[in-house]
Amino acid sequence: MAKISGSYESMVVFSVKNGDEAVEPLVAKFKNLIEANAELTNIDEWGKRKLAYDINYESEGYYVVFNFNAKPDFPAELTRVLNITDGVLRSIVISKD
Repeated sequence: MAKISGSYESMVVFSVKNGDEAVEPLVAKFKNLIEANAELTNIDEWGKRKLAYDINYESEGYYVVFNFNAKPDFPAELTRVLNITDGVLRSIVISKD
């Protein structure tokens, strides 16, 4: 693996309209994607929470926070994959540096 150069955090809100069991494969997908391209330091599953406002007619979402160290080009790729994945209501990737 190339030199790790930055610390990042990604918060993802997954849809729960298909049930809680539909969230588990999505969490695993992004965990595996991050582990394949970066050093995953922590996953904090907040669980199901009420949204501040409805998103796509949904009032609840499943919150997960991923902390990882990665090269500077990976967060853009992670954001791209999050944006095109069905079941992701909202996401953000930030640099902690």
